[in-house]
Amino acid sequence: MTTKTTKGSEDVKVTFSLSAEDYSEPVSVVGNFNDWSPFAHVMKKRSNGSRSATVTVPKGSSVHFRYLGTDGHWFDDEDAVVDDQGSTYQV
Repeated sequence: MTTKTTKGSEDVKVTFSLSAEDYSEPVSVVGNFNDWSPFAHVMKKRSNGSRSATVTVPKGSSVHFRYLGTDGHWFDDEDAVVDDQGSTYQV
């Protein structure tokens, strides 16, 4: 996951990414930023085989999320803190 803040903005752009080795099938990122809607942020396949999706959240917020893959397979981000709400990042 990467974050980018535009100078003077109160929002942060968060990009979620998975390498082709991590998950080659279609996957969505689902979290508190999209009311846990499975189809709101389907990760797009890139030319190098990776997948990514970008969301905008308020600066200073906690981002709670999980990935949803094929056949209803939920999984967490290995680099995030995992709690009862899934993977968590502070932005």
